Amino acid sequence: MKTLAPPYNFSSRKQTIARHFASANHYDQHANIQQQVCQYLLNNIVDTEQHSVLEIGAGTGQMTRLIAAHIQSQHWFINELCAEQAATLQSILATAKIAIGDAETMDLQGNHSLIISANTVQWFDNPLSFIRQSALRLQAKGQLIFNTFTANNFSQIKALTGQGLQYPEIDQWQLALADAGFENIELTIQRFDLPFANPYAVLKHMQLTGVSTNRTQAQANDNQGFTWTKTRLQQFERDYWQQFCNKDQQGNPCVILTYEVLILSAFKA
Repeated sequence: MKTLAPPYNFSSRKQTIARHFASANHYDQHANIQQQVCQYLLNNIVDTEQHSVLEIGAGTGQMTRLIAAHIQSQHWFINELCAEQAATLQSILATAKIAIGDAETMDLQGNHSLIISANTVQWFDNPLSFIRQSALRLQAKGQLIFNTFTANNFSQIKALTGQGLQYPEIDQWQLALADAGFENIELTIQRFDLPFANPYAVLKHMQLTGVSTNRTQAQANDNQGFTWTKTRLQQFERDYWQQFCNKDQQGNPCVILTYEVLILSAFKA
């Protein structure tokens, strides 16, 4: 197995994130929106023949499987935070170098013709830094393509609990890409309103897709988590039904959870 030695300097926040995703054993069965995002990213890779591909935050390999099947590359570098995923990722791409560690702090080498990341950058301590890091790792004319989410993501959860990740504004992403020397910049928003039978099913969905650490960065860094109590959960359920009730395709009452995805594609000048 071509696994690069991991650094052992994870912050407490990154350790928590890794632990939650490592325990999301049913991620692929429930991460349907994430899979759709992966397909969209694949469809927007300009060149199917690459010199060197770097994938950031491969997770269970949703994106990895797609690029392995549809992209040709002389070299593959696959990064993932959770060491538990190394064997799975290696089985998908036998020739890849698997780099286990925090993509924000480890050396992931340079001279790649494609850098791609699906459903990962929002977990960075400083998401905008991903732009500068990618510029240093890309060849001239190389493509950077990834997704994150907007401030409207999980808006129902934020409204009812005050909890949620803080996302850079779209114009901040645009400016960061331009300042780092990228051109042909494209930013696209996709919104998904998922129906659930009840508010508890929403929370279960979030747990199964590994996002139960979905707190603000400041709270996460201070190690102050959001704790559910029986009273708080009951109030959450009542408020969710009252504020976000809808009907599913069969006309049955349901509640809605919003995903709002931001897709970014750009090329190094």
